[in-house]
Amino acid sequence: MTEHKPSKTALKQRYRELQTLGESLIRLDQADVESLPIDETLKTAVGDAKRIRSRSALRRQKQRIGKLMQDVDRGLLEAALAQLSAGSNAAKRVFADAERWRDRMLREGGTAVDAFEQAAGSDTPELRQLLDRLRDAVSDKDTHSLRRQVFRSIHRTLLDALHSDRLPR
Repeated sequence: MTEHKPSKTALKQRYRELQTLGESLIRLDQADVESLPIDETLKTAVGDAKRIRSRSALRRQKQRIGKLMQDVDRGLLEAALAQLSAGSNAAKRVFADAERWRDRMLREGGTAVDAFEQAAGSDTPELRQLLDRLRDAVSDKDTHSLRRQVFRSIHRTLLDALHSDRLPR
């Protein structure tokens, strides 16, 4: 019996797919790359690619990453990348929610704080104090600073609620 080897076209297509997957690693933060189930050689190659500014050198480095990707369990890597993406989407949603809650609290005051506390499942006396100070602020500088502090407090509370599973992901 003769074994059927993949065609040259199929091999090239597989290599291009691996190179594209490897290129997606370059766009990640280095901390995220370190958390992936890949070997140290590939992690180093990805880190090197982030520092390369020459187009031709970057092209060669991407090809090298594609070659190193041949030894990687593709399914495991794609699952890890999907998990990173899901975490990133949740963080973006929390940020947008924090902006909406801040704007609502600045408009409505105490009623919005009550609704926020109920939604987040926690008591936020610091937030009430910040809103009181904001209401009494005189200068634009103080107002701007307090608005940022209100946002940070809301964002921190929402992140805590997300990590403790009080908010849906």
